[in-house]
Amino acid sequence: MNPFEGFLSTAEIGEVFGQEAIVQRMLDFEAALARAQGDVGLVPQAAADEIARHCRAEFFNAATVVAASRTAGSLAIPLVKQLTERVAAHDAEAGRYVHWGSTSQDVVDTAMVLATRQALALITADLDALIASLRKLYEQHGAAPVLARSLMQPAQVISFGFKLAAWTAPLLRARERIGEAAERGLQLQFGGAVGTLSAMGEQGPAVAAKVAEALGLRLPPTAWHTQRDEWLTLGAQVGILCGSLGKIARDWSLMAQGEIGELAEPSGGGRGGSSAMPHKRNPVSSLVALAAAGRVPQRVAGLLAAMDQEHERGLGNWQAELAEWVGLFVSTHGAVRALAEAAAGLTVDAVQMRANIDRLQGLVFAEALSMRLAKAIGKAKAHHVIEQWSQTALREKRPLKALVDLSVDPTLTPQELDALFDADRAAQPAIAIAARQFDGWGKKKP
Repeated sequence: MNPFEGFLSTAEIGEVFGQEAIVQRMLDFEAALARAQGDVGLVPQAAADEIARHCRAEFFNAATVVAASRTAGSLAIPLVKQLTERVAAHDAEAGRYVHWGSTSQDVVDTAMVLATRQALALITADLDALIASLRKLYEQHGAAPVLARSLMQPAQVISFGFKLAAWTAPLLRARERIGEAAERGLQLQFGGAVGTLSAMGEQGPAVAAKVAEALGLRLPPTAWHTQRDEWLTLGAQVGILCGSLGKIARDWSLMAQGEIGELAEPSGGGRGGSSAMPHKRNPVSSLVALAAAGRVPQRVAGLLAAMDQEHERGLGNWQAELAEWVGLFVSTHGAVRALAEAAAGLTVDAVQMRANIDRLQGLVFAEALSMRLAKAIGKAKAHHVIEQWSQTALREKRPLKALVDLSVDPTLTPQELDALFDADRAAQPAIAIAARQFDGWGKKKP
């Protein structure tokens, strides 16, 4: 992983898709294949045991395998060659049965499925931590009034819990959708030369079932060498998750701006500092998530562009898919880990949230006032009158409430006017919506 990729991701996900790890996953397939074929009598049991004994990554030079793959056209070809040579050196008879009836794509695709299962476990663990931290923030600050903003401008008053619910809901949906896609996408790839397992005769299906069971993977009805829909559905859902993480990061970074000051990421110990300005508290977790969210759409597009694979084996497009797949997961885990770490120590300044509401001279309550006056003088006239009052408030820097002429609607009492300009009251609908959502989520496992 290059240094610019590395600081945007995690060491753990780098290891999952590292050279040694992928070589081991390919060898896991070869070991499972040999044992399955030994179980059904397709190869001698002694040969199967001997093959499996050598399927350990430390016996091979992963860098050499990768280097040789450039001319071989597949990672599997040089690895199978080296495995065959190693087994044959110990048992010539066993060496004849290495990779019996399989093909390179079976090895590589299944290895990627196994690696992806590990990657999803990492992503899910950090996603759960992020969701848990958002819930904790809701419990601590959910009722705090805060400005809603539309088109980057102050709009109305909502609650911070409403924003937290808007961040949490897509994450919960993504977790569910990824789980559903994984149930289908994490499946064995095993078809032999053209997907028929013909080299194993009638025993092919039995071998496939045993390999799938040994590796803990779903057994598909046939090989999916050039049928990439279920696999890419999983990738697309991971990409959507990363997009949702980017939305959260965008909101956090905007709310953390010094002029706004409603949120702050954890700092100290070199985190979020500046090489030139000692006062800086940069939102570095948001930075990582935004960088990932900006790159992932191209990854997903690359996956989709590689779907038109020729006949029974793709030429170049399958290989492109493999490379994009790794980048997708590397970026997404970097994003979810960064936000999970930040959420655990996120500073919420409810006092500043209130101050940002107050400094707008009551203009964010204009719609509520307009709706109330519309009952007496009609919607169009109410809108016109309040628009004039609002322009005066802006021009003269006076509170909108002080400009309200109660004679426009004699039924509007001073007490009712006060209520229309009460931030806590204005936040109540948002508080109720957030409460329903978080209460509902609390009744089922995340």
